[in-house]
Amino acid sequence: MADLQDDPPYAGIGAEDLPAPAVESGALERAVELLSVHPVADGSNALVWTLRQRPYHDIETPEAGVDTDIPRLRAGGVGAQFWSLLVPPGGPRDGATDDQVLSDTLEQIDAALALLRRYPDGLLLARTAGDMADARNRGRIASFLGPVPGRTLNGGLGPLRAFHALGVRLLAPAGASWARDGLTDFGHEVVREANRLAVLLDLDGCSPAAARRIAGASKAPVLVSNTAAASLNPHPGNVTDEVLLALREANGLAMVTFDTARTGDSLQAVADHVEHVRSVAGPHCVGLGAAFGTERDTARPPGLTDPSGYPLLIAELLDRGWPEADLALLTWGNAQRVVRDAEFTARAAQHRGS
Repeated sequence: MADLQDDPPYAGIGAEDLPAPAVESGALERAVELLSVHPVADGSNALVWTLRQRPYHDIETPEAGVDTDIPRLRAGGVGAQFWSLLVPPGGPRDGATDDQVLSDTLEQIDAALALLRRYPDGLLLARTAGDMADARNRGRIASFLGPVPGRTLNGGLGPLRAFHALGVRLLAPAGASWARDGLTDFGHEVVREANRLAVLLDLDGCSPAAARRIAGASKAPVLVSNTAAASLNPHPGNVTDEVLLALREANGLAMVTFDTARTGDSLQAVADHVEHVRSVAGPHCVGLGAAFGTERDTARPPGLTDPSGYPLLIAELLDRGWPEADLALLTWGNAQRVVRDAEFTARAAQHRGS
């Protein structure tokens, strides 16, 4: 925890920017204070795709049609963001071939890099845990690129290496032929190369069997960028307790979404899922991945309809008796640790020449 506490506080959070609280005001003030030191590292935001449909939208100014912009990220205490580069299901290229998926992914990467260039005072490309701290020290939001779809690796590792060179740091195996029910021989090669490059494997959308197999095969921690507890809500996108235990064994990370279809339609329901993940996977393996970045009509619990609502969730957890040390892990520490551990694994692999 010392490395978090030694960094200057993250600027940009003000109680006047927050939605009307549904929690005790004292807890909300404590939540805002905690997030000024331990900001949120959010695991999933689809803004890159949404902005491709709205090419003239300015994210320095709040706009009713989109739920994410820099002012609301700052108001919510978001200090790091994983920008998803997946094309949403049901989009214009649904049912695309692997080659089309690769082309779409390159377009997504290009759009993400253009976004970061357009807003250099708010967003900073992050590749490492050190970049996370540097961005926070400079009052910017550390921006990790990914995940990209595993389907882009159509029998070769070249695309993965190219993605890494472009700054991508997450890969999603779900839907790839090499990771459907477990791992093929090529799938094991993908995992080894991802470990060597410090590219995190995002198990969102993987079957429980595949998720457990990948978590066991990876020498670096794995994560699920946006999910919830299947034992509380048997949604197909939620993780089972068996997967949570596999994440605990692998020192991985399950990041809880704010999607009402997965969690329920209240802030308290989201908090229930966060608490369940902590109880099963442990306080070092729970994070937050709201899955914002969509049109404003996406169903979210009241108070959590955009990133500015994060302090309300932290206040709810404070009211439930969460120690501040566990909250610091939930918001920032666990995500930073997973990124750092992936770097350690990569350096060890490169030293061995594997």
